[in-house]
Amino acid sequence: MIPSKEELIKECVFKTSRSGGKGGQNVNKVSSKVELVFNPQSSLLFTDEEKALLAERLENRLDSEGNLHIVSQEDRSQLMNKQRTVIKLSDLLAKCLQVQKKRKPTKIPKGVIKKRLDDKAVISTKKENRKKPMFD
Repeated sequence: MIPSKEELIKECVFKTSRSGGKGGQNVNKVSSKVELVFNPQSSLLFTDEEKALLAERLENRLDSEGNLHIVSQEDRSQLMNKQRTVIKLSDLLAKCLQVQKKRKPTKIPKGVIKKRLDDKAVISTKKENRKKPMFD
């Protein structure tokens, strides 16, 4: 089950810093870049099975302490960047916790099998007729 954004915010740590990019003089004095730090293993929102699934699927994105870092610096306002990081986190968790259904192989219809065999027979006779006749 995916927790709500309010529950996620309670367990996240936000760090701000000066952002590059657009903004002119504003860039030099306002800390608009937001970094969200979330530790899925110490979270109370997930069961042990969900934590194991997250650890497996996020192993390339976790640092040495098991923290997940998400950064946003697209907007000029700190509040918008903070909202973007929370949205990115919830989307990432939803994607990681989604369990795919096992595929059931479908049976090949008898008509398809019969048509394939008939086509093979036609091609076989066509090639057989191309051969030179053999005299005994």
